Amino acid sequence: MAEIIRFDQRVAIVTGAGGGLGRAHALALAQRGALVVVNDLGGTVQGQDVNQAAAQKVVDEITAAGGKAMANSDNIATTQGAQALVDATLKSFGRVDILVNNAGILRDKSLAKMDPADFEAVIRVHLIGSALCSRAVWPVFLERKYGRIVMTTSAAGLYGNFGQSNYAAAKMGLVGLMNTLKDEGSRYGILVNTIAPVALTRMTEGLGLAKWMEQAEPEKVSAAVLYMASQACQDSGCIVAAGAGYFAGVQVVESMGVRAPGGLATPEFVAEQWSKIHDMTQARSFANATQALVETFGQSAA
Repeated sequence: MAEIIRFDQRVAIVTGAGGGLGRAHALALAQRGALVVVNDLGGTVQGQDVNQAAAQKVVDEITAAGGKAMANSDNIATTQGAQALVDATLKSFGRVDILVNNAGILRDKSLAKMDPADFEAVIRVHLIGSALCSRAVWPVFLERKYGRIVMTTSAAGLYGNFGQSNYAAAKMGLVGLMNTLKDEGSRYGILVNTIAPVALTRMTEGLGLAKWMEQAEPEKVSAAVLYMASQACQDSGCIVAAGAGYFAGVQVVESMGVRAPGGLATPEFVAEQWSKIHDMTQARSFANATQALVETFGQSAA
């Protein structure tokens, strides 16, 4: 039987924790002993307006249950805001061990109808905000030789979803960010993993999924997040789809492929081999780009 996972004396930052998934993660971490920083601007799903009461309400829930937490309304989509969040955490709690990058907004439209500013705004919160917060905690993690970062991707990013090009691009970008940070942090005890949640929240209410998601409360995702945020987790670079009690590993894989005679192919060769190129019966995943290059192109070079 697995050892009970606790976070006593650990300090966790959860962005976008004023509601939905972030709130569920914050409450679960606090219940298991973590000191939690609840970061949220408290605005609309579109990222407009500010309401600091949202974060404070979650803090009040935590303290009422006997936990300890602080509210924070810094804008993590800016360099200054992300750094201010980490600085405030260090000032109040003296350390930071866990970062859950959960904050996000939606501005859905098909790409042809989307204002470029809306594309950029979504990228800035989800992807750039996660990168900025990760960068801000990185020196602290390096000094302590320990840290846990959890990114938040989505099925929209992994597989695509009509009308969500900005959101999908940001969410797949987070997978690339994780894959690089896992290598940059591995020798320093910094592990980076990603959750792909399925949950009925403010951000999914308008997507017509409610009838399939009645059992997908945010609380049913947090178990995977807590494991990835814990000392018990020793893996890095993993993606876990989670929702309604379902948990599954997700990987980016590559087929065994085909090789053109002499290495130089024609478009006709690609057309003829198209089905074999996409034959995934022996698909494999790679630890990083170097391994991919060695295992695919290294064979032909040899």
